[in-house]
Amino acid sequence: MPAPLLIADVPWLLYRSFFALPKSIVDGEGQPVNALLGTVNALLSIVESDSPAHRPRAVVACMGAEQADYRVRLYPAYHAHREPMPAELAAQWTKAPALLESLGWIMSDGGELEADDAMFSHARVEAQAGGRALLLTGDRDLFGAVEERVAIVELAKGRVAGEVGPAQVRERYGIDPALVPDFIALRGDPSDGLPGAPGIGAKTAAELLQAHGSLEAVLAAAGADAGQGTAAAAVKAASVMRPRIAASLRENADLLHRFKQVATLQLIEVERPPDRETDFAGGARVAGELGMERLAERLAKLATA
Repeated sequence: MPAPLLIADVPWLLYRSFFALPKSIVDGEGQPVNALLGTVNALLSIVESDSPAHRPRAVVACMGAEQADYRVRLYPAYHAHREPMPAELAAQWTKAPALLESLGWIMSDGGELEADDAMFSHARVEAQAGGRALLLTGDRDLFGAVEERVAIVELAKGRVAGEVGPAQVRERYGIDPALVPDFIALRGDPSDGLPGAPGIGAKTAAELLQAHGSLEAVLAAAGADAGQGTAAAAVKAASVMRPRIAASLRENADLLHRFKQVATLQLIEVERPPDRETDFAGGARVAGELGMERLAERLAKLATA
């Protein structure tokens, strides 16, 4: 089994670490570095994994826009519920690329698109080249990137807890990974501010997709086809699904199409990176410059191990 390419969701890691670790983790000037420390430690837990199947051939650290403009145009409330980034996190955010690059990890920026899109693109390129990709993220959008050679890697208590492949996506959601955007459109995604269709939860969304195969087919079955009269639509809907659900689908058809577009990951042009070992010594030097003495000491020990 080839060593995987580890593809990391840096925004998710920084946010996760900032709110999970105490603000008392500071640099030499008393400024918090908890988000930086947590991000590096999460990646090191995979780089230093006991399992050869998880130790990566290279690490790609992805960043991007907070929200892609085209997604906001499709649905203005996309991400609108999120609080502004705390100043203490923003200060660490700007330092993250230099720290991650110093470790020999490859920074990849989605530009006007989001980190998710960059991750999806790297995973696709890696899989098409016959490699394997592990995605480190907590964003459910990326379950749509899972395939035979692409999996989500999950952490627990500072170690690899397992992988989420196609079988696990089907077990959790009742659908194939390719239908994740359709599922999100119907069920919604609170983390992105997508409400889904009123009255449709995860179970119903999965049942509808199992029965009809896609969001478009679900809407057609509900009678949302263009040019179909109201009475005819009601008759058709009653024959294939509960009337209340069919009515919700018809009334929100345009929004649901847009939700699927929002939830669909976009391909951008990326190159497959060469194998690259982690540069523990380089990371130790920059961690020291950032006043992260404990991390610097840990990395220096790894460099000489």
